[in-house]
Amino acid sequence: MSIEKMRRTYTLSGLDEKDVDPNPLVQFDLWFKQASESPLPEWFEVNAMTLSTADPHGAVTSRVVLLKQVKEGEFYFFTNYDSIKGKQLAANPQAAICFFWPHLERQIRIEGSVRKASREDAVAYFHSRPRESQLGALVSRQSSEVSSREVLETRMQELSTEHEGAEVPCPENWGGYALKPTTIEFWQGRPSRLHDRIAYKQCDDASWRVVRLSP
Repeated sequence: MSIEKMRRTYTLSGLDEKDVDPNPLVQFDLWFKQASESPLPEWFEVNAMTLSTADPHGAVTSRVVLLKQVKEGEFYFFTNYDSIKGKQLAANPQAAICFFWPHLERQIRIEGSVRKASREDAVAYFHSRPRESQLGALVSRQSSEVSSREVLETRMQELSTEHEGAEVPCPENWGGYALKPTTIEFWQGRPSRLHDRIAYKQCDDASWRVVRLSP
């Protein structure tokens, strides 16, 4: 089938202003639980989200990362601070994240400011990861050029031997980011492309205004 003929009709549900919680974080938690508890292929990661960042000149970069925490109104992800996204966030601490759950015909877009998570949060999460992932963080100089995969595999083996029987240290250039939202939009697919879009926009007094957006 040609690309231009690829399309689906969305019929699972609808979304109305009167049905959403006044607090977008409560609404997010509800949708996230529904997405997690629905029947899913084993490979599907509900916490996968597209993260978009921009450099000071406005050039945008996007990639898929994993949401790892939501606490005190902020969304957390972890990465190498020397990566492309880390360098862009250092220069322009604004970002957007997007979740897409095709099994529910839903997506959530979130925009806001980003800060580094505390070192304590970074170390705690780092040591909760599988040991191989901890070693991988030491191996990788994320986003830098590497001559071959063999270089990475050799370094992985060296570090595995070096830290055998000991705790893997959390690199100083590795940690978390917390995105504090100013806009959160909930999208529910509907027939005829007349999708439901309910957005929360933060007011000056930190309250939220709920509006419907045209599809």
